[in-house]
Amino acid sequence: MKILITILFLSLLSSPSWSENMYDLVKRDGLYYKKFSDVPFSGKISGYNKKGAIVNGVREGAWVDYWSNGQLWSKGNYKNGKQDGAWFIFYNNGQLRIKENYKNGKLDGAWVEFHNDGQLAFKGNYKNGKLDGAWVAYYSNGQLRFKGNYKNGESEGAWVGFEEDGRVKEFMTGTFKNGVKIRKD
Repeated sequence: MKILITILFLSLLSSPSWSENMYDLVKRDGLYYKKFSDVPFSGKISGYNKKGAIVNGVREGAWVDYWSNGQLWSKGNYKNGKQDGAWFIFYNNGQLRIKENYKNGKLDGAWVEFHNDGQLAFKGNYKNGKLDGAWVAYYSNGQLRFKGNYKNGESEGAWVGFEEDGRVKEFMTGTFKNGVKIRKD
């Protein structure tokens, strides 16, 4: 019996499945370190509602975060410590809230947000971290909230905005250039 317990204990010590918790790490100058260490951390993270890997002090590969109730909060990938590719964010009831795309750590591509009942709230695009192209938004009752275009993060061209009851919002409606309203429509 002593031999069996000893073998079990030794196998656990040498197991590569041990992982750290984010509470065990500190972030300095953009890199993660194990507390009281000067060597950038490399290893698996599990616990503190997070799962993923850190390589040479930066997040790498697939990451997931969970709500305290165990539901998925977000999932996506890191490349060289920066968000990369499709990311998904969820409400604490499991309903998809946001689908977004990253390139080299910046929002880039289609971006969609849903109300907690699954109805579309916002739809648009990002380019190099800035709002770009056609955007549309809806109230939770399905009523159009606004529609217009962005260029380099600024309102551009024709815009129209509405109150929840369908009345036009004057301050959002008109023609814009570089984010400034140049004409009422």
